[in-house]
Amino acid sequence: MKAAGFRRVRRPTHDEPQISTATRACDHPGCDGAGQYRAPRARDKLSEYYWFCLDHVRAYNAAWNYYAGMSEGEIEGELRRDTTWQRQTWPLGERTGNRRFVFGLHDPLGVFDDASDPFRPVRPAPETAEEKAMRLLGLTPPLSLSGLKARYKELVKRHHPDANNGDKDAEERFKLINQAYTTLLASLGV
Repeated sequence: MKAAGFRRVRRPTHDEPQISTATRACDHPGCDGAGQYRAPRARDKLSEYYWFCLDHVRAYNAAWNYYAGMSEGEIEGELRRDTTWQRQTWPLGERTGNRRFVFGLHDPLGVFDDASDPFRPVRPAPETAEEKAMRLLGLTPPLSLSGLKARYKELVKRHHPDANNGDKDAEERFKLINQAYTTLLASLGV
C-alpha cells in the first residue's frame, strides 16, 4: 500500500545515458573549472554564495574569517548569542511572565532554606522546657503558683505508685510529673 503524497523513484541503470546537469563556472578570477562548491559571500549575507571549484573553495574556507572586522566586545557578544542559538535569555527566576503557579522545591531538611522566600513554610519554634512541662501537666499560660500546686496535687494522687498497686507505667508518669513540677517551680522563681 502506498502512502499518500509519496511516489517511488526509479534509478537509472548502467545502460541508460546519464543526463548531464548544467554546471556553474568557478567564481575565482581566472579559473575555468566547474563551480560545484558553495561558500558564503559575507558574514551578513550567509544565504548568498560564491561557487568555486574544489581547490578554490578549500583556499577560500582556509582564509575566510567570520569575525573579521569585529571588535572584541562584538565577538564576545556574538559568541554569547551563539551559545543560546541566537535566542533571548534572562537570569533564572527573574522573568516569570504571567504564570499563576510557582514551582517549588521540596526541601524537608532545609538545605536550601531562604528566609526571603514567601512560599517557605513557617516552622514553629522548638518547645522550651517550661512549655513541655506545662503541656505534660495540662496547664496553659498564664501560670500561677496556686494553679500549679493544685494541678500537681491532683496528678500526684492519680499517678502515685501506691495508689496504682505498684504499676510501672504509673510510676514513670509520676516521675515525669515531679520533673515537670520542679521545672515550673524554678521558672516561677520559687
